[in-house]
Amino acid sequence: MLNRVILIGRLTKDPELRYTPAGVAVTQFTLAVDRPFTTQGGEREADFLPVVTWRQLAETCANYLRKGRLTAVEGRIQIRNYENNDGKRVYVTEIIADNVRFLESGNNRNQSSPPPSEPSNKDPFSGDGKPIDISDDDLPF
Repeated sequence: MLNRVILIGRLTKDPELRYTPAGVAVTQFTLAVDRPFTTQGGEREADFLPVVTWRQLAETCANYLRKGRLTAVEGRIQIRNYENNDGKRVYVTEIIADNVRFLESGNNRNQSSPPPSEPSNKDPFSGDGKPIDISDDDLPF
């Protein structure tokens, strides 16, 4: 049996980091994933999938993911249920991620980048054909 899912999409809001009573980090966020087709009106639809991460991965996601970032998620689908305050059974389908990849740097979307540094006029590769002095101890092979 196999329960494996790989998704690529954008976060709809910043991740929410919480801790269990035992001190285990858990992060929840929603990933908007485009459907592979358009409607008759030519519009693209998306699915909004809840994602949960645990422990160190949860803290990493909370620190580095932001709304709008393109992200890949690998994990499994889990369905849980509970009884709400009205006594009705509620079913929740979510992705339990065990691998999250940041597909954009933090400066690519909706974030200001630091001002560019002054260009250096010195060419680091200009050696005028002179040999480079490196000892054998400095080489990794």
